[in-house]
Amino acid sequence: MKVVALVSGGKDSCYAMMKCIQYGHEIVALANLMPVDDSVDELDSYMYQTVGHQIVVSYAKCMGLPLYRRRLQGSTRNQSLSYKMTPGDEVEDMFILLSEVKRQIPSISAVSSGAIASDYQRLRVESVSARLGLVSLAYLWKQDQSLLLKEMITNGIIAVIIKVAAIGLDPSKHLGKEITHLESHLHHLNELYGINVCGEGGEYETLTLDCPLFMFARIVLDDFQVVLHSSDSIAPVGVLHPLAFHLEPKDLPTISSGSNLTVNVCPEEMNCVHEVQGDCLQLQAEPSKSFDSIIDPIQITSQKFCMSKRNRDDIFSICCWLQDCCRTPTGLQDALRGGLWKIESQLIEHGFGWENVLYIHLYISDMDEFAMANDTYVSFITQEKCRFGVPSRSTIELPLFQVGLGRAYIEVLVSRDLTKRVLHVQSISCWAPSCIGPYSQATLHKGILYMAGQLGLDPPTMTLCKGGPVVELEQALVNSEAVAKCFNCSISTCAVVFVIYCSTHIPSSERTKVQKKQEVFLEQLKTKQSDRGTSSTVLDPVVLFVLVPDLPKKALVEVKPILNVEEGMETEAKPVVRNQSCIVKQGYWGFQHEFWHDVCLQKCVVVGKFCGTVVSITDELAAKICRQSLGADEDGSDHQFPITEGQMDKVAKFCIYLIDRVLVENLFTWKDAVYLRIYFQTSLSVPMEKLSLVFTNTLREFAKLNPTLDCGNEAFFNMIPVLGSGRSAMSMDALITCELLAQKPTTRIESLSSKKRGRKKKPKSPLYFQLSDASTQQFVTVDVAPLFHPQ
Repeated sequence: MKVVALVSGGKDSCYAMMKCIQYGHEIVALANLMPVDDSVDELDSYMYQTVGHQIVVSYAKCMGLPLYRRRLQGSTRNQSLSYKMTPGDEVEDMFILLSEVKRQIPSISAVSSGAIASDYQRLRVESVSARLGLVSLAYLWKQDQSLLLKEMITNGIIAVIIKVAAIGLDPSKHLGKEITHLESHLHHLNELYGINVCGEGGEYETLTLDCPLFMFARIVLDDFQVVLHSSDSIAPVGVLHPLAFHLEPKDLPTISSGSNLTVNVCPEEMNCVHEVQGDCLQLQAEPSKSFDSIIDPIQITSQKFCMSKRNRDDIFSICCWLQDCCRTPTGLQDALRGGLWKIESQLIEHGFGWENVLYIHLYISDMDEFAMANDTYVSFITQEKCRFGVPSRSTIELPLFQVGLGRAYIEVLVSRDLTKRVLHVQSISCWAPSCIGPYSQATLHKGILYMAGQLGLDPPTMTLCKGGPVVELEQALVNSEAVAKCFNCSISTCAVVFVIYCSTHIPSSERTKVQKKQEVFLEQLKTKQSDRGTSSTVLDPVVLFVLVPDLPKKALVEVKPILNVEEGMETEAKPVVRNQSCIVKQGYWGFQHEFWHDVCLQKCVVVGKFCGTVVSITDELAAKICRQSLGADEDGSDHQFPITEGQMDKVAKFCIYLIDRVLVENLFTWKDAVYLRIYFQTSLSVPMEKLSLVFTNTLREFAKLNPTLDCGNEAFFNMIPVLGSGRSAMSMDALITCELLAQKPTTRIESLSSKKRGRKKKPKSPLYFQLSDASTQQFVTVDVAPLFHPQ
């Protein structure tokens, strides 16, 4: 991609450009924001580094690239963590600057920044990029700062300290010093006081005087003045004000054909500096399309859409699909539009919106139409509609036609409150795959982390890893762990449920290796956690393998973990007492516990919090159930295909009995159920409609015996047609698999007193500050400091 690089003069933005070139991109222009007054060194900005701006003008000549600059007119008006267009905000200066760059160089498709750890800055760059149709590249994001600083020095970044604002850094001693000479001192301060080694908390700022990208000249700082902003005895603040500098020409470089660090130079653009004008106060928000302009409700109501719903006091699920697709032939776009419209209508009817949605399972009939499905999806679910973060998502191809369904099948999990925490990184980085669009990597709600489906994508290139399903699975697990770390947890110790989707394109001989790799990877990761002394309670997760026709990008595997996260939550204060009546009735429908029941059962329990349960019934187990239940076949012979509707009734009752047993034994009830998902093999002889009716009747019958189960008027389970499922990748041969997640109601432990909750704080510390969202009265700690580091 052709890239415009945001540069502040700091080491981070320069090294980010080097990483862009390493990954095959081409830097074609530079962009910089500076103060209105040239004599001013630093602005009161949460976004931009401006110290040293007098020298940044030289970057055009050093690199032989056009430099676009804009004088900052806006100020910090929108202080919430997430950003939306705000007239007069300093972020709009960046928008105007990059708009002009794109107008003059239409081939530009990406923007580079040097963000390392600040969500505040990254989200704003992503917001501007999205509005301009650009891809955000942030190759330093979430990298280990100690290793990153060493990399910069090793790879030829020559930078000096131009601002200090932290304990252990003295303006009189350290301003003007090269980071090479201060590396060991910075590591020492990190050990003593926990400062950010790369200065990401505002501890210090740098100015790059030379690097491999400076092909034509290096900068020599001849004279400077130390300006003391604060003489605090613990953490004095001072900046370097340049008085004189010059450029020292380099010999024309001899670049080998195999070198990655090459910049295509246009001779007429060398030393070309453009100043971008315009008023950021006059910007107007683009009107968003209403869903009425996207869909024709009359057309939708003429189609037969079916829905299921599971209700809880705090959370519920909705599932929507098109029935009788043979009678009402419709394309994927129409089917998906109709389904999303029906769900949106349901949300509105309950007083909610897309912002209440935690997770979306998007099932389609043909993965070749994924791009069309995604375009339709983003016309309904937008960041503007989800002010607290867009829901996480997984997209799978299912054999929908084989069971008489339409082209799209949608399952959403909805929260009645807005306490979710969302991780949505749209920038391409080395950290984990980006989510470019309105779907996030993970959503945390009341102690459960719902992670988006993870493919085996190489994060910096966003391409599938080559080497087959085992290599893809390993990378998918690496990506999952990177996401988990952002919530201070690990897939090796905190996972409650692991669903691993396997494409039919995986050779049968490779499936054994896939499962082995998953087991070995998690065990090795668990050992590392233990060696670091970071592991607490280690969970033994439920693992379910599901065989599907295809996955996005023609991937062979997709991993979807659900994790238990400790986040200041506690179980409801009500005492949990074993329901004695349920224990007595554990002989529902004549079933009594036998040792072989455990063969088809998996469970993962966090005492008093979560319970994940999977019951898988193979053909052989179905035969045992039918023989040993009431009304078994008279001859007692083993059942063979095809299974009858009457026999499926016995299997359904056994599944519910077994799930209930797990709930009761672990002090959970059916009221705690978050969702019940029923995967069924498409080769099953019982049609989906009849199978759904069998489970509906079973649950209603069971509800008469168990007061903790309230079925309501609608089915609360979701039927998922698959080619196969099971606890083993080698034998995904279960006829029926039931996946249930139960969660005890929880109460949030407030970390801030009510006195603090309504106050907004401006950052006083040079390291961190708190932002208050007026709409939620909640504080978010952000490590930004008043420097951009488009860096």
